[in-house]
Amino acid sequence: MSHTTEPGAAPDAGAATRDIADVAAVEVITTAAVHLMSAAAVKCGLAEEDSAEHLDLDEARKLITALAALVTAAAPDIGNQHARSLRDGLRSLQLAFREASVIPDEPGEGPGEKYTGSVV
Repeated sequence: MSHTTEPGAAPDAGAATRDIADVAAVEVITTAAVHLMSAAAVKCGLAEEDSAEHLDLDEARKLITALAALVTAAAPDIGNQHARSLRDGLRSLQLAFREASVIPDEPGEGPGEKYTGSVV
């Protein structure tokens, strides 16, 4: 369900609340995780165009750590099917970070590894 407002008009908060009320928690969690994954991928230099221009490992570390915390905390509640996909994406980002980093982190010290364990 989508509600539009006229340009310059105040958004209908009641309609937005009804819209979000119709969305399952697993959908909200996976959507947030996908946004974190996408941003981290760009910051790891994995974007298709101008990847070097967007490379920012400090920002990538923060995004990957937030993603790891979210996935780890939510996994018991979102079910194995969703959690497995998110963990696979997270692991791929952690490995991409290691590959992009000039100074490698010690095992267990990489982004998100305090939540996931060492990724090598």
